[in-house]
Amino acid sequence: MKFFKVLSLLLVFIISSCSTVKVTTDYDTKANFNSYKTFAFYKKGIDKASVSDLDKKRILRAIERELTSKGFTKSNDPDFLVSIYTKSRERINVRDNNFGWGLGWGWGWGWNPWMWGGMNNNINVNQYTEGTLFIDFIDKDKKELVWQGIGSGSMKSKGPEKKEKRINTFVKEILSKYPPELVN
Repeated sequence: MKFFKVLSLLLVFIISSCSTVKVTTDYDTKANFNSYKTFAFYKKGIDKASVSDLDKKRILRAIERELTSKGFTKSNDPDFLVSIYTKSRERINVRDNNFGWGLGWGWGWGWNPWMWGGMNNNINVNQYTEGTLFIDFIDKDKKELVWQGIGSGSMKSKGPEKKEKRINTFVKEILSKYPPELVN
């Protein structure tokens, strides 16, 4: 029974680690974030993002949805502008699945004493694309960057519905850090 509990916890960890987005933020500590109520998208910045037009639409819709859910209003005369930047890189993950000290444990029945010491190698190599999304908030009047959220994670999603879901996760995780909790 204990084996199944450990296996269940391991599977939960693996599944959750695949969907995680690592988020970092930076901001101007002198900015008055309470004064920002309205936003618009900064077209010049968004046009430079190296992602397909379809993914740009998905990102912008997700940002608009998250900001309006936080009480912000899209406006032609905004307090701040929203820009995005994207980048990606290919990553390789090599994992040695030999549990223990070279004992060669694995899935299946039985035990073979001649496999002691690592003769039964079980190595997984996984190639994936890591995507990074930068969301920038620019003070419209000062024309200065006041907040930046950066999310990085795996972009394994295939198909439009799964891509949209993954983009929504990225945006939601990044914007969960806005506004920053200012320390006085």
